[in-house]
Amino acid sequence: MRTRGVLGGVVAAALVFVALAVIGHLNPVRQLGVGTDRLGPDSGEQVVDYLARAEASLRSDNTEPRWGSVSFDRELTAQQAYAVADGIRISQVLVRVPLDRVQTPILTVGVPGSERSVLNSTARAASLATESFGAGDRQAQIAAVSQQRLLDGCACVVTLVVRATPAELSELAGRADVRAVQALPSDAVSGKFAVEPLLPEHVDVVGPLPDDGPVPTR
Repeated sequence: MRTRGVLGGVVAAALVFVALAVIGHLNPVRQLGVGTDRLGPDSGEQVVDYLARAEASLRSDNTEPRWGSVSFDRELTAQQAYAVADGIRISQVLVRVPLDRVQTPILTVGVPGSERSVLNSTARAASLATESFGAGDRQAQIAAVSQQRLLDGCACVVTLVVRATPAELSELAGRADVRAVQALPSDAVSGKFAVEPLLPEHVDVVGPLPDDGPVPTR
C-alpha cells in the first residue's frame, strides 16, 4: 500500500510538471533583461494619446543620443524629409504610397545618413513594392502604380527613424511638417526595436485604412 502511495505521488507530481510545462509554453514568462522597444502608436490607440505619449518621451535629464521616430502631418518627398531633418542623423526612411481608399504597405529603407542615400530612398523602395503585395489582379495593379509613383519621386515619406539627443529631438518636434517625435530610452539597441508610423490619415484612432476604392492606372 505504501508503494502504491509513493507511486501515486510520483505520477501526480509528473502530471503537475507536464501541466506546468504546457502552461509555460502557451504563456511564456518574459525573461529579465529581454524586452521589445517600439516606436510609433499602438493599433487602436487614440491619436491624441499617442501624441501626448510621444511628447512625454522627449522629457529627459539624460543627454545621451537615442533613437527616435519623426512622423509628418503629410506625406513628403525624400528631399523635403531630408530638409526637415536638417542635420539630424537619419537611419531609416519609411515610405507609403498614398492612394485614395486603397491600402498600400509601409516600405522601410535603411540609409547610412548621407543626403544621396536619403534622396534615393523612394527609388530604392520601388524595388520592394512587388515583394510586399500578395497575389491577385488588384494587388498586381497596386504594386504597378506604387512602383511607378516611387520611381517618379512621389511625396510618399511618412516617417524617419533618427538618432539624436533629447534636446535635438525636442527642437525637431517644433519644425514645420512634423506631427510627432517619439524617443526611445538611451539604452535601446539598433535593430532591436519595432517602428510603426503615425500616418497622416490617422486622425482619431490608429487602425486599418479603407481598402474599397478603385486602383488608379498611374
